[in-house]
Amino acid sequence: MKIANSKVSAVRLVEDALKKAHDFEDYNIFTFLNDEVVLKKAREIDEKIARGEKVGKLAGVPYALKDNFLSPDGETTASAHILQGFTSPVTATAVTKLEEEGAIMIGRTNLDAFAHGSSTENSYFGPTLNSHDRERVAGGSSGGSAVAVALGIVEFATGTDTGGSIRQPASFNGVYGLKPTYGCISRYGVVAMASSTDCIGFFTKSTEDMDLLMSIASGKDSKDLTTLDDYYNNNETKKVKKIGVIKEFDNESVDKNIRDALKKKCELLKSRGYEIVELDMPALKYALAAYYIIVPAEIASNLSRYDGVRYGFRSENSKGLNELYANTRDEGFMPENKRRIMIGNFVLSSGFYDAYFLKAAKVRTLIVKEYEEAFSKCDFILTPVSPNPAFKLGEKVDDPVAMYLEDLMSVSLNLAGVPGLAIPAGKTASGLPIGLQIVGPRRSDKNLIEFANVLKEEA
Repeated sequence: MKIANSKVSAVRLVEDALKKAHDFEDYNIFTFLNDEVVLKKAREIDEKIARGEKVGKLAGVPYALKDNFLSPDGETTASAHILQGFTSPVTATAVTKLEEEGAIMIGRTNLDAFAHGSSTENSYFGPTLNSHDRERVAGGSSGGSAVAVALGIVEFATGTDTGGSIRQPASFNGVYGLKPTYGCISRYGVVAMASSTDCIGFFTKSTEDMDLLMSIASGKDSKDLTTLDDYYNNNETKKVKKIGVIKEFDNESVDKNIRDALKKKCELLKSRGYEIVELDMPALKYALAAYYIIVPAEIASNLSRYDGVRYGFRSENSKGLNELYANTRDEGFMPENKRRIMIGNFVLSSGFYDAYFLKAAKVRTLIVKEYEEAFSKCDFILTPVSPNPAFKLGEKVDDPVAMYLEDLMSVSLNLAGVPGLAIPAGKTASGLPIGLQIVGPRRSDKNLIEFANVLKEEA
């Protein structure tokens, strides 16, 4: 990571990042560029360095902020019409920690509105284009952040992962993407999607950068009672011997390029003395169904606050309060937002709570236990992130079931609260990136990042 010092100017780092951001404008990566403010911040860092004052670990490093993190810089819209015009009075804890170390946010990145999606096609601002093929999706929901890093605009970008929203776009764009253990990084000041599965993480081009960011962002936050004590900076290196592969994920529904990449990495591990353990995890076939009951239920609750009264967009064509609510939510939410609100309210309704939500909660418990059992047999698990490489723009946008199936291999980690690191694992014959994910038990985030180095071909 290029950090400002006596030889490298923070202003130059920021100017280079802004130039690239404008050069790649047609990829639709950013919802907001912070041109004027960032140069002032960069000059302040250069002046500190010139005076011999201490600067942070990320001094002058340009980064991109997923547009669902609250910060006074620019509007926080979560790429949704209903939040247009909203400037936050508070700053997300993760943003505060990064900027206390000198990181400079050059802009806010595009996402599926309220992070509902797997392609960044559900954004009010239009889709972000894949960094390797402009006719394909960037992945989602953190598509803008993944592409910003993949194209070298910034050194790192923030993301949120509720069911694969960091790992899948990282996989689609050939970069590293970490979904930490649930509670590792504070969610305070991040627009909520599903509070029991949301995780804050990062996109980087190297494991070293990921480790540095995690060491800064991790830890307890009095503003978020779900946060854990800072175990990340106190982790002891774990000796890894056994790597699990999930039998249920090796079938014809998975793209051959991805299955071949997984086999190649397993052979690499065997050649380096690791034992490959086949895991039978039958409950995972219910993970997607459970996820799309539990998460919409939480979404319906979290999105009920957006009504056009207190902040954000308000419909002007309303007579009376009920009509104001109805029109604002109809005009302000994207179709996918509405679909999830309706599903959520349905599964929480008195006649269907036991039949759907309660059963999904029980399945979640089974999945947690299944991961615990799996990690009694192996140290880490290596799996695909998604059944396919990046698909074409518009290919699945009108078929929500096909789009949801893209999350088949990622959602179970969020239901179980375990960490997963997406790693680059080669390319298809046409040049599309392929990603795999390393999965570990809770609180094994640092060891996951260290182990990723073993999987590098040149290691």
